[in-house]
Amino acid sequence: MDDRDRLTERFEGHRPRLRAVAYRMLGSVSEADDAVQEAWLRTIRADTGEVENLEAWLITVVSRVCLNVLRSREQRREEPLDVQAHDPAVGHDDGGDPEHEAMLADSVGLALLVVLDTLTPAERLAFVLHDMFDVPFDDVAPIVGRSSQAVRQLASRARRRVKGAAPAPDPADPDRRRAVVDAYLAATRGGDFDALVALLDPDVVLRADPAVGPTPGPLVIRGARVVAKGALASAERARVTQVALVNGAAGLVMAPRGQLYLVLAFTIVDGKITEIDVIAEPDRVRRLDLAVLGD
Repeated sequence: MDDRDRLTERFEGHRPRLRAVAYRMLGSVSEADDAVQEAWLRTIRADTGEVENLEAWLITVVSRVCLNVLRSREQRREEPLDVQAHDPAVGHDDGGDPEHEAMLADSVGLALLVVLDTLTPAERLAFVLHDMFDVPFDDVAPIVGRSSQAVRQLASRARRRVKGAAPAPDPADPDRRRAVVDAYLAATRGGDFDALVALLDPDVVLRADPAVGPTPGPLVIRGARVVAKGALASAERARVTQVALVNGAAGLVMAPRGQLYLVLAFTIVDGKITEIDVIAEPDRVRRLDLAVLGD
């Protein structure tokens, strides 16, 4: 048996776990199979002779493939075509312990996949790898390009959403947070696209309630470049916007002619804006604790 045959045999031995990881990442059987196949192509092109833990290495490869798919999907606003209530990526044809496989199959239902689909790509990857497959945060960090602490926060935020809990207070330092919000407002007013992108996390999520318009329902936009373009489209309105305390943390309020119109609340992690909530519905605005800040 030559080296290629041995590598093929070892890869096939890990394929069930790789498919399970990819399916939980993508929620699509066909996309999971494509991701595993792409991981195989990358494997045979790489020098794996010095790899001590091939399974961990392969999980890293397939995770990076899945992360690219998720980010591309967010930009195109596509949904997986074949989300299923069971997990065929861990089926009886894969060998191994049938009872264990059945437990894994039952662990992923349609409801969970729907919730996972509301997470940012980085949140989903951190949650799936750490909480479902026990991958250490230190190993997840280089995949998403974050610190271990930031990945821990991503997984924690994802876990709260899966459980339906309210988000925890923003961990950013108040002065640092104020500086980021000031910079966001200045870049928007100045039409500086590159500066905005630099302030935004690559997987940033902007949520706007129906009162913001122009769509009749809530709007969700994902990705730094898309969010930055949207911010520049409101550059004129940014001239009547100022920094304020929103529930005790730096945010923005827009008040043309002195009338409060909408509020921007930010989530900031490691100096990057990861979430923006745009609030304009009067009932929601009234429930906010607002205080305008000076220069």
